[in-house]
Amino acid sequence: CVNLIKPLFAKSNQPRLHIDTEVISTDELHQIFNTMSAINLPPILQPKEEDIQMMLSAGVHTGTKNSENAMRDYIWRRRQDGVHILNIGKTWEKLILAARIIVAIEKPEDVIAISARPYGMRAVLKFAHYTGAQSIAGRFTPGTFTNQITKQYREPRLLIVTDPRTDSQAVRESSYVNVPVIALCDSDSPLQYVDVAIPANNKGKHSIGLLYWFLAREVLRMRDSISREMDWDVPVDLFFHRDPEELRKADEEQQAKLDEAAAAEAAPTGYDMEMGGAPGAEAVPEVAYDPEGAAEAVAGAVAGGDAAAPAYREAGAGDPSYGAGWDQAEGTTEEAAEQW
Repeated sequence: CVNLIKPLFAKSNQPRLHIDTEVISTDELHQIFNTMSAINLPPILQPKEEDIQMMLSAGVHTGTKNSENAMRDYIWRRRQDGVHILNIGKTWEKLILAARIIVAIEKPEDVIAISARPYGMRAVLKFAHYTGAQSIAGRFTPGTFTNQITKQYREPRLLIVTDPRTDSQAVRESSYVNVPVIALCDSDSPLQYVDVAIPANNKGKHSIGLLYWFLAREVLRMRDSISREMDWDVPVDLFFHRDPEELRKADEEQQAKLDEAAAAEAAPTGYDMEMGGAPGAEAVPEVAYDPEGAAEAVAGAVAGGDAAAPAYREAGAGDPSYGAGWDQAEGTTEEAAEQW
C-alpha cells in the first residue's frame, strides 16, 4: 500500500499538502501511510490508492480535541492545535471486520442501521437500500427492542450505529437483548456496550457518508453481488447529507434558467422592417382608406336593419309590450313585469 502512495509525493514538489482544509506536512502523511503497511489483511482486502485518498479527503482521520481512554489505542497522534488524528489503518481493518460480520447474518433484514444525527440519516437509508438491511433515521423510540406491545417493536440480530453517544438509547437497549453493536467511534466516543468500534470521524457529513459507502461496497463484494475487478457504479455522493435549504436554492436556480431558456426561444430573433412582421410571416396587403366606400357600407347596413325590422315585429305581434322598454311600461315594476 505504501508503494502505491509513493508516486503521489514524487509528482509534487510542494513541501506541504492541503487535504480537507487542513495543512498536513509530507512527513506526517508518510507516517500515516506507513501505518497502513501494518494492516493484517489478505492482499485482496487491502485498501487501494483511491480508497486512501478518499478517506483523507473526507477527513475520516480527523478526531476531536477530547479523547476517551478506551479510544487510546485507535489514536495515532495529536496535532499542535489539540485535535487528535485517528489511525486510518485500524479504521480499514475494522471496516473489513464489520463487513464480514454483516455478511455472516443469514437474513439481511435482521441488520438495523441507526442514525439520530442528521448527517447520517441519508447514509443509513442508502446503506439499508443497497444491502437489504433495515434503517431507523431520526429519533429512536425507546422500547423498540424491549417493549413488545409497541408498533415499532423489532428483533434485530445486529445493530449499526453512527454515534454511540447520540444513539445511546439504542445501544443501551441492545445490551438488554444481547444484540451486538457496530459503531462509528470518534476520539471522544464512549465504548460501553460497543462490540466493534470503527475509529473514524462521525461528525462530518462526508466522513459518515464515505464510511457507509465503503461498508456497503464491501458487503456486496463479499456476497459476490459486485465484482472487485470493477468499480461500484453507485457514486459516493448519494450517501452524503443534503441540506434542504441548499436543495431549494438549487431548484430555484434551475427553474430560473429553464424560464430564461423558454423566454429566449419564444421571443422573435428579428423583424422584417419592410413588411412590418417577423421573418417568415405572411405579408399583409395594404388597404387604402376610402371615405365614400365607408359611407355606402354604413348606409347598406342601416337599410338591411330596416328590412329585418318587419320580421322582428311579426315575431312579437301578439304581445302589446313586446319590444317596449322599461321607461315605457306603465305602473309599478311588478305590473310591468306581469305585462312583459
